[in-house]
Amino acid sequence: MTIGLIIIGLITFLVILFIYYYNKFIKLKNQVDESWSGIDVQLKRRYDLIPNLVETVKGYAKHEKETLENVIKARNMALNAKNVEEKAHAENMLTSTLKTIFALAENYPDLKANQNFLNLQNTLYEIEENIQNARRYYNAVVRDYNILCEAFPSLIIANMFGFKQRDFFEIKEEMERKNVKVKF
Repeated sequence: MTIGLIIIGLITFLVILFIYYYNKFIKLKNQVDESWSGIDVQLKRRYDLIPNLVETVKGYAKHEKETLENVIKARNMALNAKNVEEKAHAENMLTSTLKTIFALAENYPDLKANQNFLNLQNTLYEIEENIQNARRYYNAVVRDYNILCEAFPSLIIANMFGFKQRDFFEIKEEMERKNVKVKF
């Protein structure tokens, strides 16, 4: 009788443990997807803003065609990225090319003083802050999810149901620290 109760208690405990970890995986998987969606929304806002920024700069810096074309090319690469790794690489390139636009503005005082350009620059700054916050949140949720995929006993559930680790959305630091070179 007591052995039967112990076995029933053990089975009940294992079922509860199984349900707990499975539900935790589902919750974190959905949080990862939701947080990626938050990044995607901010990136879309950024992509929509870039053509306006480029058009404003074009009016002042007509001979900077190559710089402006590189920004558009980087934007299109970022728009067409298929996964987190491609998106991170494309975003690195786009960030670098956007820096060249603002470096160009330093050489055109009328452009720097243009209210439309200033508004676009401020909006882009706000979007960049939102992207950074969304990226931090996404990476934190991915970290928690990946830990769950690797830790025991949850890794048993992960293997049973095919929960795979997710990639972090990383921006390469050398891109952030690199000085922008503007040639005339």
